[in-house]
This record gives sequence, C-alpha cells and structure tokens, in this order.
Amino acid sequence: MRSPPRAGAVEAELLADVSVDLGWALIERFATLVRESGSAAELAAADYIASHLARLKIPHEVHEPTLYLSLPRSGSVELSGPGGTTLQGKPPSFAASTGPAGLTAPAVHVPAAAVKDVTDLFSDHRATGAEVRGKIVVSEGYAMPLAVQRFERAGAAGQVYINPGTRVHWGICTPIWGMPTDRTIQQKPKTPVLAISRPDGDRLLGAMQSGQGQVTIRTALEEGWYRCKVPVARIAGMSDDFVLAHGHYDSWDVGIGDNAVGDATLLELARIFHAHKRQLRRSLLVAWWPGHSMGRYAGSTWFADRFAMELRQRCVAALNIDSPGCRDATAYEEVMWMAEADDLCRRAIEDATGVTPRRLRPIRAGDYSFNQIGLTSFFMLLSNIPKTERDARGYYPVGGCGGNIAWHTEDDTLEVADRDSLARDLRVYVTAVVRVLNATILPFDYRATLKEIADAVEEYRKQAAGLVDFSELDRELKQLKTALRRFYAALARPSRGAAAERANDTLKELARILVPINYAAGERFDHDPALPLGPLPRLAAAARLPSAPPDQRRFLQAGLTREINKVANALHEAWRLVRRSA
Repeated sequence: MRSPPRAGAVEAELLADVSVDLGWALIERFATLVRESGSAAELAAADYIASHLARLKIPHEVHEPTLYLSLPRSGSVELSGPGGTTLQGKPPSFAASTGPAGLTAPAVHVPAAAVKDVTDLFSDHRATGAEVRGKIVVSEGYAMPLAVQRFERAGAAGQVYINPGTRVHWGICTPIWGMPTDRTIQQKPKTPVLAISRPDGDRLLGAMQSGQGQVTIRTALEEGWYRCKVPVARIAGMSDDFVLAHGHYDSWDVGIGDNAVGDATLLELARIFHAHKRQLRRSLLVAWWPGHSMGRYAGSTWFADRFAMELRQRCVAALNIDSPGCRDATAYEEVMWMAEADDLCRRAIEDATGVTPRRLRPIRAGDYSFNQIGLTSFFMLLSNIPKTERDARGYYPVGGCGGNIAWHTEDDTLEVADRDSLARDLRVYVTAVVRVLNATILPFDYRATLKEIADAVEEYRKQAAGLVDFSELDRELKQLKTALRRFYAALARPSRGAAAERANDTLKELARILVPINYAAGERFDHDPALPLGPLPRLAAAARLPSAPPDQRRFLQAGLTREINKVANALHEAWRLVRRSA
C-alpha cells in the first residue's frame, strides 16, 4: 500500500510542472473551429482533446450522449414606413422561429435599468405596468430567461432586446436547465425573441417615437436532437473519492475567451496531475462539456443525471473552469465559491498570485449542474480585467472573457487570450485542486455554510414581518451550530487512518444535506430552472407575505410553513449526522 503523500512537497512539485505549451496549442487549434454544439467542428474539438489524452496515456472515456439543442440561424427587425429599413440581429437559443413571413405587431418600449455586474446578468430590472399583450416588447439588455418568461406570460407576441454595445451577443433564453423532461418542456419559450445592437436599437426606438408603431420580426433556428461527445479523463489516486474539474468546450463562433482558454486549462490539469498520480491521496476527474451554449448546460446536466450516484457517493468537490487566462485579466474581484470553500479559495488565489480576491456567492449559471446532488463547488469565472479598467474602456458587464465585451460575439478570437494570464490562473487551479486531493481532512468549513443559512433565515424573518413562525428553524440552527463547533474542535486535533475517513465521510454527507437547501428549491437529482436563486431559496416566498391579499396570504403561509419544515428537517438530519460522528 502506498504511503500518504506529503502535502506541501507534492504541491511544490505540481506547481513546478506548470506550463501552458500544450494548452496554447489547443487554443490555436480551437481558433480554427466554430464549435457549435452538435456540429462537425465540435466533434473535431472533442477528438482533439481525446487524442492528446491518449498520447499522454491518460485514462479517459468519450461518452456520446444525444442532447436537445437549439441553433440560432438568423434574425431581423423590419421597420414600417418609408424605406422599409431592416435591422439584423440574433435570436437566442430556444426562441421560437417565425417562418419567412415573420411576426408583425405593434411595438412597445419597456425600459430597463443597466446591468451592474455579473451577478446581475440574469435578473430582470425592467419597468412594470406596461400593457404588452399582443405586442412586440422592445427592451434594453440581454434576452435572459427571467425577462423572456415574464413578458411571454404577460401575453407579449414577441420580444426584441437591445444589447448594450455595437456587437450583438449570442445567448440562450430558455429557463430549462439541461435536457427538458415531460414536466419541464412546457417552460420552453413559445414566441420569437431577438437581440440587436445598441445603434440599431436607437434607430428602432427613434422610429417608434416617430409614430412607426408596427414592426416585423423574423427569427430562424434549428432545434432538435444532436449527437455530442463528452471527454472525461480519470486520474486515479489512492482513493476512489474524487474532485471533478469541468468546463464547456462548445462555443459561439471560435470562442477563445469563452471557453477555449478553459479547455486548455483542463487539458493542462489532466497532464500535470497524471504525471504525479502516485502522489495523490484522492482521484481527479477532468470533464469537457458540449451543449453549454446551445443547450443550457446540456452536457454537464447529462453527466449529472447519468452518473448521479457515483457523484453522490464519491465526489468530494467540483470546480468549474470558464474564461480564465484572458488578456489584461489581473484582478480577482468577482470570483464565485460556496461559503464552506472560503478559506481554501482565498488562500489558493493569494498563494498562487499574491492578489487578494473578493468572493461572490455562485449564481444559478455556469454548469453548476450538481447543486441538487449536494456537491460543494467553487469557481466559475476567475481572473477579470480590473473593474476600474473596464469602466475606463467603456466596457459593460458580461459573463466571461475576463470581462472583455468580445464575449459571445465574433470578436472572441485569439487575441482575447494571454499566455501569462493563463499560466497564472493555472497555478490557482493546481493549488486549489491539490489541496483538496491531498488534504488528510477535507478543507471545507460547513460552519460558514450554516452561518450563510442562518443569515438568510434572519432576512426572511424580517421580510415576513411576523406572519410566519420560524421557531422550529431557530431551534435546529442553534443545535447544529453547537454540534458543528464540537465537531470542528475535534478535527483540529491530529487525525489519520480510519478516524480521518470517518470525518471525511461526515463532511461529504454534510455537503449532501446543506448544499441543496442553500442552493436549490427543487428536489434531489432534479435541476432547478436557470432563474435567479438567493440563499435558502425554499423560503423566498417570505418576501411576498406582507403585500399579499388576505386570502392569498393564507395560501402563502401554508406553503411557507411546509418549506420551513423541510429546511428544519434537513438541519435536524445534519445535526444527527454530526452528533453520530463525534
């Protein structure tokens, strides 16, 4: 039997092996491939990854799922009146196609506030009160699911979104996370949706203000089932327990900053950790997803469904790699990780880069397809162009490319990537991964998770204004807090062998209980919609209690009481788990 690895020495050896030569070759190859999901170019990209894994003798599989995708083809807005001006745009994936005749209807402007940062991208900050039934809504921003769903439910015939820049950004407007089911397929948008540029949006709004109230929109998309490939490398450590490092390899156009740089990083991680596999306490899985952009995380969702029990039983953590290594991206101001991974992530970034990061709570995005299994997860985007520099350049918030507004456009080409930034970010990932793989005791502090949950309860208590009873939650929170304090005090004493394994089993099971209640509203092994979720989302209805009409309030109270019981029961199960492990 192999001896346990010496953590510090192994970390130093891994970091000494950091190079981006192999990754940069991948980036240059991907710069020639428009990796639309289900296309020959995407399949060629998967084969490229697999060929290098084979050359390096890294054990791997290439799964071939059939995924449900939506591929945008064309879109336009035709203005009525003299000249018949036509403005070109892009329909988001899963919008409805109009057919050649298009959709003609009166247009109505519903103003929207500017997006503030990456956590704001999926929110809906549009004005309320406008009558949209039977009309084509024109609004600023991106065609995100929450807004699209809101207007469609209000009866809008179609929607046009004015993107903030001179380029039109591709996107996806369905709230369905991954593969639709017979229960979720009806949530797919049923009306045409389109994005246009800011200059064309100004022309459209000007024409509307001049009395040209009728517009015609045309959208064309291909939708259906497509064979895709999911390469997965498996680097075996001493234990079958594993970390899952993952990211998407499909793209809009050649998508260098989103996400060829992430694919390069994943390949380098596989290379580095395979070379040192005999020094790893735990195993590492490295996975590349298709269907991220045109299937709303279809690849990672397929993997979560197909390997649900292996993930539930063996995965100790997951980290998402999207858009690292971009030009001028030197700041770590908007890095996402779950609360229990706070010390791990802060120290990994500081030790690898010398930069102090700022944590954001992970949003419902970015291939976080494992929340309802209960996986502690960290990272999504990593380094960014400093916000002050983005402001000086006139950049608006985007969801990748290191903050570069080339994101989801034809401009996301080779010059978006940067070798030095890629190497620096690779050092962050290597540091974080090895500290999980080789820790005697998993480096996750669920006292921080419980505090985040307790803070959310306090906020919901204020919002509910005394209209629902939180006392059962209060008791369970207090009881679990005491148990966790004792549990972590015991962990502070040296522990190895069977005692360490028992402690790690407890930590894994804590994640299976606490992550779903902190990050999910639905049941285990389901996938919540791609809509904004705050902490402890099961209790979000508390905010609606004070303003609800009396009869509706009673229904809300009944539902909220049941959700409180579910959360209290989860906390009670966590307490029983921790108490048994003492």
